[in-house]
Amino acid sequence: MVVFLLVLVVVLALLGGVHWYVWRRLVRDVTAPGGRPRRIGTAAVVVLPLLSLGALVSARAGVPFPVQQVIAWPGQMWLAVLLYLVLALVVGEAVRPLLRAWLARRAPAAAAAPAPAPAVPEAVPVPAAATEPLAETAPAAPDAATATPVGPETPTDVSRRLFVSRVVGGTAAAVALGTVGYGTYGVLRGPRVKRVTVPLAKIPRAAHGYRIAVVSDIHLGPILGRAHTQRIVDAINSTQPDLIAVVGDLVDGTVENLGPAAEPLARLRARHGSFFVTGNHEYFSGADAWVDHVRELGLRPLRNERLEIAAGFDLAGVDDVAGESEGQGPDFVRALGDRDRARAAVLLAHQPIVVHDAVRHGVDLQLSGHTHGGQLWPGNLLAELANPTVAGLERYGDTQLYVSRGAGAWGPPVRVGAPSDITVVELASKQA
Repeated sequence: MVVFLLVLVVVLALLGGVHWYVWRRLVRDVTAPGGRPRRIGTAAVVVLPLLSLGALVSARAGVPFPVQQVIAWPGQMWLAVLLYLVLALVVGEAVRPLLRAWLARRAPAAAAAPAPAPAVPEAVPVPAAATEPLAETAPAAPDAATATPVGPETPTDVSRRLFVSRVVGGTAAAVALGTVGYGTYGVLRGPRVKRVTVPLAKIPRAAHGYRIAVVSDIHLGPILGRAHTQRIVDAINSTQPDLIAVVGDLVDGTVENLGPAAEPLARLRARHGSFFVTGNHEYFSGADAWVDHVRELGLRPLRNERLEIAAGFDLAGVDDVAGESEGQGPDFVRALGDRDRARAAVLLAHQPIVVHDAVRHGVDLQLSGHTHGGQLWPGNLLAELANPTVAGLERYGDTQLYVSRGAGAWGPPVRVGAPSDITVVELASKQA
C-alpha cells in the first residue's frame, strides 16, 4: 500500500508539473494578465486533466456508460494532445534563443539605416547688430521624453519576447493538433490488411497457402463501438480466410455495456471457423462473461486447449497471463503437453512474452498482439523494454512469433507511427 501511494504521488506530481509547463508556455507567456484569453486558457488546463482522470477511472468506478461516453472523448484525446504538445514545446526551447538572437540582430540594422538629409535654407542677410558676439550658453538638457530608457528590459525586448513565445507556442499547438488529428483519422478509418507468408517445416503440402486472419486489440469501449467492429468484420471477410484468430483485448467494458457493440462478430466467416483467446483487458472487464458471450456470437474460445485442424496442423490457445490473478492464466501443459510433435502447432496467445514457454513446448508459430506496436510514438521504445517483439515476425529457436499491432486503440483513439492492422498469415509448406 505504501509503495502504491508513493507511486501515485510521483505520478500526480509529474502530471502537475507537465500541466504547469504547458500553462506557462501556452497561456502565461502569450496572453495579457487578467484578460479573457488567459482566463479561458487557465480554465482549460485545469478542466482537461480532470476529464482525463475521469475517463481513465470512470468504468471501474461504476459510472453509468452514457456518462463514460461523454467524458471519454475530451478526456482521452487530451492525453494524446498533451503528449505531442510537450514534445513540441521541448523542441521549441532550443528554437527560442535562436529566434530571439535573429530578431535582435535585425533591430540594430534597421536602426542604423541613414535618415534623409534635411533641406538647407537659403542665406538671409544678417543685421550688423546681430554679428556681435553672444554670451556663451550651456547646452540644453536632453528632453526627458526622448532620453534612452535605463533598465533591465525595454518595451522592444518585451514585444520581441512575446512574439517569440507566440510563434513557438502556436507552432507547437499546430504540430500537436495535426499529429493527433491524423492519428485519430487512421484509427477511425479502420485497420489496413497486411499479408505475411510464414514457412513452416512441418506443414503438409495440403496446407500450403492456408490463410489465418489475425486480429488483436480491438478495444471496444466508450469511444470505439459497433461501427468499429463492423469495419473490422468487413475487412476480415473481404480476405476470405480459412481461419480467423481473435487474439485478445477485445473489450474495455462489461458485456452489459458493450455486448451490442460486439454483435457484428457473429458475421465473421471462415472455412474452419473463428477462435478467441483472452487478453489482459478481458480480466478487467469480466473475462468469464465475455468468453460466454463470444461463444454465443459463434467464436470458439480456446482456454488452455487444442484441436486438430483438418488442413494438417494443431491449433492451440492459452489464457492470458493476467488471468493468474484469478486462478486462471496460461497452462501450456494442458494445451500442448500430450500432442504429436510431428505435427505443426500454431499457438494463439495474447502477450508475446510467453514465447519462451512456446519454444519449450515445441510450438512452430505463435500469434500474438498486446503491444499495439507502441501506438503513440515514442511509445514503441517503452514497448521494446517489456516485450520480446513489438511488431512483425521474428524467430526464437524453432518457434516463429508474429505480433500484430492490433485493430483498435487503448485510451486515446489515436495511433502515431504504429498504424492499426489485420494480418493475413499465409502458411507455406516447405514440401510444396
